Amino acid sequence: MDNRLSAKDFINIGIFTALYFLLFFVTGMIGYVPVFMLLIPALCPFVAAVAFMLYLTRVNKFGMVTIMGTLLGLLMMLTGHPWTIIPFAIGFPLLADLVLKAGNYRNWTSIRLGYILFSQWLMGLVFPLFFMRDSYFASLRDGYGDTYADTLLSITPPWVFYLMFILVAVGALAGAYFGKALLKKHFQRAGMA
Repeated sequence: MDNRLSAKDFINIGIFTALYFLLFFVTGMIGYVPVFMLLIPALCPFVAAVAFMLYLTRVNKFGMVTIMGTLLGLLMMLTGHPWTIIPFAIGFPLLADLVLKAGNYRNWTSIRLGYILFSQWLMGLVFPLFFMRDSYFASLRDGYGDTYADTLLSITPPWVFYLMFILVAVGALAGAYFGKALLKKHFQRAGMA
């Protein structure tokens, strides 16, 4: 089997990255209410799992998942998110690609673990909230006002960052099962069910 990415692979990467980004971005809009910011780590991977699970029925070459993650990081930067997304959007999808490749992109255990790892890319979005607090909240006050910033500050003590990794994992795992159930016919056709 040829391991080089073809034009068809790049088309699939583009289409499914756009679909994943759309689902992720629309779901992330709940963050306009500060208390819902704590739901984003679980909810976004859950909703976007449908796009990712469908994408996996097309993936059979190493690098496709890493490229998707990198593109998502770049799209997030273009929409005004901090640069800290990039190391997360490359590193975690690369780990996911390695796990998925070990399962030949078809093993259900590898798919679940791979999606949990892939989904951790979004932690790059919240990294500044916890580790660059002064500059993050200063810019937040400029854009959203003091009430929003103060509310978010009060509900996100530093230890919440580590809780968010767990929330991402739970949301991704539930999303993997939801996506597989929703796309059962595609999984059977791809030999993944």
